[in-house]
Amino acid sequence: MSDAPLDTVEVETGPGPSASVVWLHGLGADGHDFEPIVPALGFRAAPAVRFVFPHAPMRPVTINQGHVMRAWYDVRDDGGERREDAAGVRESQQAIEALVARERARGIAAARIVLAGFSQGGALALHTGLRHPERLAGILALSCFLPLASTLEAEASAANRDVPIFMAHGVYDPLIPLARARRSCHALSALGWNVEWREYPMPHAVCDEEVADVADWLHGALGGAA
Repeated sequence: MSDAPLDTVEVETGPGPSASVVWLHGLGADGHDFEPIVPALGFRAAPAVRFVFPHAPMRPVTINQGHVMRAWYDVRDDGGERREDAAGVRESQQAIEALVARERARGIAAARIVLAGFSQGGALALHTGLRHPERLAGILALSCFLPLASTLEAEASAANRDVPIFMAHGVYDPLIPLARARRSCHALSALGWNVEWREYPMPHAVCDEEVADVADWLHGALGGAA
């Protein structure tokens, strides 16, 4: 991965944002993927929120026959279950930390920043947010799982031991089975995190009911940025 900052798509709900949501797309998508969701989340012009949608770097993905695509990390098949590349996860963690630092430099307090993502992006949001040294506003993890789970207890940030977490998953997800996502939620709960969990009758996707629940959660996490 290059040391250059990630390219991003940005949407601001009004002038002078006082909060930010860094939202990570899934495997093979790009930063435009969730750009259309912003109007449905119901944020007003003031106080404004900045949505930052980064593009993952291009890399070969083992599970997709080595085809080069946007991915936060490589994925391989391990006995029928998708497994994340640890080095790639940690590389992307650094890139997302750089985006959080940029939001801090733009005047957004860490406690007004949400890390969000879908699928691979949700996994990376969990991985990065739980290790971030400053208290964040929340972590939004959709249709994903907890990567590098065995290292979390030792690496978790004390500042984010009580960070709000919203996890949601499709009951009919063929790519990341519901059971795997549930195991991740249970692992987080066992380590002391309070996870708000939702299930929806959908595949590896996003549905209208989920978007409404995400909007409610984001408004609560950002404490009145609505």
